[in-house]
Amino acid sequence: MTSLNPAVIFLLAGLFTPFAAVDVRRYITLAAPLIGLALLLLANHGDHGQIEIFNLQLVTYRLDKLAFVWALIFHIAAFIGALYAFHLKDATQQTAALFYQGAAIGAVLAGDLLTLFVWWEITAIASVFLIWARKTDRAYRAGMRYLIIQIGSGVILLTGLLLYNKDNGSLAFNHLGLESVATWLIFIAFGIKCAFPLLHNWLQDAYPEATVTGTVILSAFTTKLAVYALARGYAGTEILIWIGATMTAFPIFFAVIENDLRRVLSYSLNNQLGFMVVGVGIGSEMALNGTAAHAFSHILYKALLFMAMGAVLYRVKTIKASELGGLYKSMPWTTVFCIIGSLSISAFPLFSGFISKSMILTAAAVEHHTIVWLILLLASAGVMDHSGIKIPFFAFFAHDSGKRCEEAPRHMLWAMGIAAFMCIAIGVYPQALYQILPYPVDYAPYTTTHVITQLQLLLFSALAFVFLFKTGLYPPEVKSVNLDTDWTYRSGAVAIMKPINTLTSRLTQSAFGGLHAMWLVSIAALDRVVGPKAWLSRSLDSTGMVAATMGLLFLFLLLYLF
Repeated sequence: MTSLNPAVIFLLAGLFTPFAAVDVRRYITLAAPLIGLALLLLANHGDHGQIEIFNLQLVTYRLDKLAFVWALIFHIAAFIGALYAFHLKDATQQTAALFYQGAAIGAVLAGDLLTLFVWWEITAIASVFLIWARKTDRAYRAGMRYLIIQIGSGVILLTGLLLYNKDNGSLAFNHLGLESVATWLIFIAFGIKCAFPLLHNWLQDAYPEATVTGTVILSAFTTKLAVYALARGYAGTEILIWIGATMTAFPIFFAVIENDLRRVLSYSLNNQLGFMVVGVGIGSEMALNGTAAHAFSHILYKALLFMAMGAVLYRVKTIKASELGGLYKSMPWTTVFCIIGSLSISAFPLFSGFISKSMILTAAAVEHHTIVWLILLLASAGVMDHSGIKIPFFAFFAHDSGKRCEEAPRHMLWAMGIAAFMCIAIGVYPQALYQILPYPVDYAPYTTTHVITQLQLLLFSALAFVFLFKTGLYPPEVKSVNLDTDWTYRSGAVAIMKPINTLTSRLTQSAFGGLHAMWLVSIAALDRVVGPKAWLSRSLDSTGMVAATMGLLFLFLLLYLF
């Protein structure tokens, strides 16, 4: 049992869940991550599940120090997400979440590229149901775009791994580097899932449209799986340093002007991914430790912030900053937990973000990436502004919106409480996290220089926010639609596809019109032969014509195949 892949537990639970009673389903979603975590902690490090298929050597379960960090936090996030969603009666969301979480864990534990690809695609297919479950037109459209992009990433990954196997005779998932067309394709597939600049829009498009609980679960797995894949395959790839630096900087400007607070957090998520990508690009032991630690910390505090905003949406049915304010009176515990998440993401000393983000900043300084280091400092100040201050301020304070509601449900508070406790515990006692990192840690976060520098940065950012807000220079929270870079190619695609769709529609109508005319001629001829009471002449209409046409097409398909 100790060599059983924990992902299998999630899949088995997902298969059983649709047929279980509502109360049973809730406890299944809680039990699966706990059982999987027990298997993970008991397993020996090394390769398990080695099989051979079509002369391909596959390793379906590889556990080492790098994989262990991600697998551990994925299990924790799965349990917190299940507790937060304990009120759900929707079997679709519960089943999709189990398959999605299990697939993400399976991908992290994959020892070869083909196994990675299988889990990669399952994460895409399962996760989209968390978006569609909201059952709005916007959610449906965003989910379709999300699915197309995620499946596209998988197709590129499949192409890359096939070429890689042809070139190297192996599918082992180790360091790849940008050495060939195959590794470039795999790199692009990872980049799409990691929301690289200009490939990022699916994240801000889809996550805010998911259900209250779906967004919390989505925030923990997809992009962090991509960070893990980059750390495994492309550590030390210099281009990642600049990609990551760009990722930290550009979302700040969108987050500041965004009115939808879950969308603000989505841009903030993109910003935090940039720090991890920079760490992967630097590739030193300290940088990779910082990436792993920051992924661990980020999953907790980002889930905490999404849970707080989800609780607000659950109670008052809106998440627009322009419609909120004064909710600390109705939701005091949610307010406290949101502030803890905000302090953590801002890397305030004694909170989790500080002990992980500072490792990446120090690694950049040690490796003499001065410009990148300055960009990361600017990005850190921006995070303080849009996630550290804007999120709790406009949701719970600012002006009093007059909205009064109940506090978040108890199970949501428990989930937020666990995440908040871990954010503080990791910040106060970072050695617990440092001990499980991939490489030995020779780093002390709480030095006078680190603490004073960070406090100065946070104080400067806070004073800047107060000054801009008091003078009216801070962008007001108003109902608006903010255009991101995806507007260019989405509008371009519409311009290209519109005449193609028109032409296709006309050709289709002409084809069916011809079939319909042939059908009428045949009926008339049959009437003349059989007589006016022929059963075809009166009973078959356009519906029958379509059915008959489909039957003919099916017949042609059978003839083609056989």
